[in-house]
Amino acid sequence: MKQIIWDTLKIFVIFVACTFLFYFGLQAMHTEYEQIHRYDVPEGPSVKVFKTDNRFIDRLHLFFRLGE
Repeated sequence: MKQIIWDTLKIFVIFVACTFLFYFGLQAMHTEYEQIHRYDVPEGPSVKVFKTDNRFIDRLHLFFRLGE
């Protein structure tokens, strides 16, 4: 009986330690990625990839074709 309680206590302590490690690891990753400015002007040569047409018919056709 004493062995079962001891094994249960060890598993509980390992579970709590892993949970704290996971939680604080997620917090560290969140603070690291929170400081990155995603919408800064790109550095180096950049090319505009997508050209938008201002015609309503073309945009409506694209809307129905893609189903968005």
